[in-house]
Amino acid sequence: MRKQSALAAVEIGFDGYAIGGVSVGEPEEEMMRGVESSAPFLPENKPRYAMGLGTPPQLLELIARGMDMFDCVLPTRLARNGTAFAATRTLNLKNAEFARDKNPIEEGCTCPTCQEYTRGYIRHLIKAEEILGLRLITLHNLHFYLDLMRQARAAIKNGTFNEFRFNFVTNYKGREVDLMPS
Repeated sequence: MRKQSALAAVEIGFDGYAIGGVSVGEPEEEMMRGVESSAPFLPENKPRYAMGLGTPPQLLELIARGMDMFDCVLPTRLARNGTAFAATRTLNLKNAEFARDKNPIEEGCTCPTCQEYTRGYIRHLIKAEEILGLRLITLHNLHFYLDLMRQARAAIKNGTFNEFRFNFVTNYKGREVDLMPS
């Protein structure tokens, strides 16, 4: 049905194409199969959009399957719950382990949050129910996603995307409960 839908949409002739209905609680493998069932039938010279996806590793997997654009609530939703994205994992800044942590959310990150604030201070703000803490994590998470896409774009241009994707996905440790879209 996804193939038929893709072919029918292409026959109409749109400026771009979206694949949706693949992030509704199904296992990730099934979600990827849904994208794989549509993407090959969409024109490569038109924008291809995966609706409502995904986690950092999923974004790279979707790029590998031909997707160009994404939208996802995870960077902001998880920030509102105290969770920050980092290069190899998510960090729940509500956890006691960060109470006296003087490090930025992610070492080397150029976002304003990481340049000015520590994990410990952000944790304090969250525990004090100060909205600034959640805003700071949101800024970081959005920066993280944008930077991941910059890195992916550079790897595509350099012909090293598959290696970049493999290394990132293999080394990324996310708690599934944190990362599943809802």
